[in-house]
Amino acid sequence: MSAVVRIWGHERARLLVGVGVAGLLLFVVAPGVLSDFRLNLLAKFCCLAMVAVGIGLAWGRGGMLTLGQGVFFGLGGYLMAMHLKLADAGPGGVPDFMLLYGDGTVPAWWEPLRSPVVTVLAILLLPAGLAALLGLAVFKRRVRGAYFAILSQALAAAFAILLIGQQKVTGGTNGLNGFRSFFGFDLADPVNKQMLYYIAAGTLLVMVLVVRLVMRSRYGELLVAVRDQENRVRFLGYDPALVKVLAYALAAAFAAIGGALFAPIVGIISPADVGVVPSIAFLVGVAIGGRATLLGPVVGSIAVSWAETSLSERFPSFWTYFLGGLFIVVVAFLPDGFATLGRVRLRRRRPGPDEPAGTRDDEHAHDEHEQATASAGRTA
Repeated sequence: MSAVVRIWGHERARLLVGVGVAGLLLFVVAPGVLSDFRLNLLAKFCCLAMVAVGIGLAWGRGGMLTLGQGVFFGLGGYLMAMHLKLADAGPGGVPDFMLLYGDGTVPAWWEPLRSPVVTVLAILLLPAGLAALLGLAVFKRRVRGAYFAILSQALAAAFAILLIGQQKVTGGTNGLNGFRSFFGFDLADPVNKQMLYYIAAGTLLVMVLVVRLVMRSRYGELLVAVRDQENRVRFLGYDPALVKVLAYALAAAFAAIGGALFAPIVGIISPADVGVVPSIAFLVGVAIGGRATLLGPVVGSIAVSWAETSLSERFPSFWTYFLGGLFIVVVAFLPDGFATLGRVRLRRRRPGPDEPAGTRDDEHAHDEHEQATASAGRTA
């Protein structure tokens, strides 16, 4: 038993067990017990959880309250949807909605997206590049906190309005929908729908592992130091703006990939999926799950999405009150989310006979900050 306890005390062992359990649940249990409809819902939840993984990195580790991730989610979704509409129209064809709303010609900036390779590269690079440019413009001017949150939220609102106003090329309020194929695979075939689920689940696990590597790297420690003591990190010779930009761009790329998979899985992408309300919903799941933990954002996002679907079916008018009440409870009593329940219990244990009361709490509260800033100082 003592050997098991020692092994479990290693973080790498806990990570391997966690990834193994998650893989078992996602790839074996879920396909075996869920109907095709519920499995497709879980695939949708995995796409939303990808956004949460990026928010957990940017907000939980970097302190950037990102209220506009719907922009990058929408960019990825619309880029994929544009490719799917062009593929369904055939070589040189025109998407159906352009024949209805437009003049029957494909805009020149749509044409490169006929290529699957260009589409995938655009999904990976365009949102991340936009986030990097926006981050440089904002963080270089030392804009942070509530000001950054309001700015990112305004960007989400402007993006949704832009999509609605360009009906001839974006479908307006109806968005882009009615996809028949996904890179040559028929979306009406249940086998291909299940394939999309496996792609979404596998991509989510890969993102979690990438974030874990980032969190345990020297850069991850520097990101925490910037969050807690930005001026001190600047004094040590680092540029906090560049540190933030990298995390913000990575979060944007995660959101874009989630949006790109969301479009074929759900069958539609519209301004309702990318505006202010969805951006706040992304954040709520992360806050409830635990923004500073590895799996908290994923579990919180999936749990909130599942609860929304289940409760809204039975209590359409009650769901929003339930979510609001849950968020208030978390903010008031568990500011670090449900994923830290075990840590809270550990903090409240009685101090030893030679340990003053409050010592363990203070040590735990400052441990991460001291480790990060000390690492930054050693590197400098």
